[in-house]
Amino acid sequence: MTDFSTTELLAPAGGRSQLEAAVRFGADAVYLAADRFGMRQRAENFTLDDIPSAVAFAHAAGVKVYVTVNTLMNQADIAALPPYLEALDASGADALIVSDLGAFSLAKRYAPHMELHVSTQASVMNAEAARTWHDLGASRVVVAREMSVEDIAELRAQAPRDLEIEAFVHGAMCMAFSGRCMLSAVMTGRSGNKGYCAQPCRWSYALVEEKRPGAYYPIEEDVRGTYVMNAHDLCMIEHLDELAQAGVSSFKIEGRNKRAFYVATAVHAYRAVMDGANPSTVMSDLHAISHRPYGTGFYFGQPSQRQERDGYDKDYLHAATVTACSPEGEGGWRIEATCHNRFREGDELEALSPRKAIETAKVRGLTWLVQPSEDRPNPSPEPVPVANRTMETYAFTSDIALQPGDLLRIRVDSAPQGAQEVRA
Repeated sequence: MTDFSTTELLAPAGGRSQLEAAVRFGADAVYLAADRFGMRQRAENFTLDDIPSAVAFAHAAGVKVYVTVNTLMNQADIAALPPYLEALDASGADALIVSDLGAFSLAKRYAPHMELHVSTQASVMNAEAARTWHDLGASRVVVAREMSVEDIAELRAQAPRDLEIEAFVHGAMCMAFSGRCMLSAVMTGRSGNKGYCAQPCRWSYALVEEKRPGAYYPIEEDVRGTYVMNAHDLCMIEHLDELAQAGVSSFKIEGRNKRAFYVATAVHAYRAVMDGANPSTVMSDLHAISHRPYGTGFYFGQPSQRQERDGYDKDYLHAATVTACSPEGEGGWRIEATCHNRFREGDELEALSPRKAIETAKVRGLTWLVQPSEDRPNPSPEPVPVANRTMETYAFTSDIALQPGDLLRIRVDSAPQGAQEVRA
């Protein structure tokens, strides 16, 4: 079995809750963005003033922080970079993820205390490119997603030994080469290269012939058209050995637009395998979160696509987040948790805890902990049959002890009628 003790698990942190989930569930490093120059502008992100506290939180847990400055840069962007880079340098963050050569040059000058990582947007696919970036001062390259495992091994063999190699192992795949897509900008005015992608590759398309305007022909035998550019999601949890043996030193999970429940689940699964678990024991966890059909991208050949429809599959909903736990009676525990999706008296909730196998908590004695209000300044807890008030606190008795921050999930086919996923 491969020793992953020196391999980094790198997780997305689209906002504070995602950062806390990534750190708590076992990431070695996180990548995030401030309010400009990141490729995920729809994520919560952090203000520039928030970055120091985010860095301090991560560093207190021994987790590194990498900040993305990886959009394609025009002259106005370049002109705005110096004070921005100086602020990031002062924040104590460990590295910048950069794709533009001009931004890279400025980063060396205005963020001298930070390592420089070359973004996948730069399409590093050969050892000569890797060597050149290293000569310019890069300590790491994030290889292009279009590379095979064999390609990466060849690059590793020829690149400088102290140049680290980072590669994606999980998450959404872009149909455009290294994500440099023009569709969104042309069709919606929102540039994916500036972080505002509308994902038109996920839309349904049909053919229209020049001489027959208005006559639409499905690309396949389906009257609704076909999703010809709708790539499967990447999942390499069964192939981490191959990537490590090829020379990858950092496994990267995609998903800065994702919620904390997604981040925690993905990190938990990959951490378990890197700690020695058999991938088959955690694969069901990766089906628990929202995902398209999984594939292995370009690592072992051409990637696959879902042409029949878009949309996500998921087996579970995030039911609640534990806020407190105290002993109750003989072998029982009283759990307090914030509700995210409906659950009922008698439901069996699966508990996601850092570096532990999934356990089941059966809900007994469900009670709504009513918040004080002007009309009810000292409300009493109310026994209820169902937890159905989003972001309200409920309590119940369980046979297992949990910790604040543990996540409780419920199977989609077991969730009470009307359950609807909400933002974690």
